[in-house]
Amino acid sequence: MFSSPRFFAIVASIALAISGHAAENFDQFFRKNPTGTPTIDVYFSPLGGCTQAVVRELDGAKKTVLVQAYSFTNAPIAQALVGAHHRGVDVKMILDKSQRTEKYTEADFTAHAGIPTWIDSVHAIAHNKVMIIDDSTVITGSFNFTKAAEEHNAENLLVIHNAPDLAAKYTANWFVHQKHSEPYEGR
Repeated sequence: MFSSPRFFAIVASIALAISGHAAENFDQFFRKNPTGTPTIDVYFSPLGGCTQAVVRELDGAKKTVLVQAYSFTNAPIAQALVGAHHRGVDVKMILDKSQRTEKYTEADFTAHAGIPTWIDSVHAIAHNKVMIIDDSTVITGSFNFTKAAEEHNAENLLVIHNAPDLAAKYTANWFVHQKHSEPYEGR
């Protein structure tokens, strides 16, 4: 049980993240997974590489990016989403209703760049923090896509690669929320 490759990968990823070397070492040892099984990268903030990990995944997106976000004030992530959109990636976003009036939201920047954006106002808060990339990678955790989450908050972020079954479940949930959300054109 404790000698399985999956267990070792999880323990090693936690140890690497805690030691502050997750971004440099995890890719080197675990990303090249020839078995086709899912791999998990883990990051912590403050200043633990969460934003960098999200941007790296967005920069590598080839077909699709679906986003669900409660708060969205992280400029590098917004720029990476717009960059993916300009490369022809089909990027779509669902945001919490607070983003209509948030003073520093990046929702206006992305909406004005042509990224289809919806506001989910059905729930008390739409508290998801999820990205589904190319029907195979899921990014999730407590990490809000905000500057404060990267620089000040205690947060966690999981980047789950090669997980099409998990991505399909998150994608189905994304479309459930899109159906009751309202289009957002920006201010």
